[in-house]
Amino acid sequence: MNVIVDRSACVSCGACWNTCPELFDQNPCDQFSQVVEQYRFSCDRAEGIVPDDLLSCACEAANLCPVHIIQLV
Repeated sequence: MNVIVDRSACVSCGACWNTCPELFDQNPCDQFSQVVEQYRFSCDRAEGIVPDDLLSCACEAANLCPVHIIQLV
């Protein structure tokens, strides 16, 4: 499964990186959510692959996002 984060709509609430820090973190420059480097597609901070063992926490993070910017596809 893949993940897409609409970084331009992120409100930096921390729900995703607090719920699933293995997959999401806060960009230190713009403060928006991003996929951790280990799981990114090339250099795109907004897209990555979700390993099977992180699928549950990725789903929870997407559900907890108050602005619904995390898509699992």
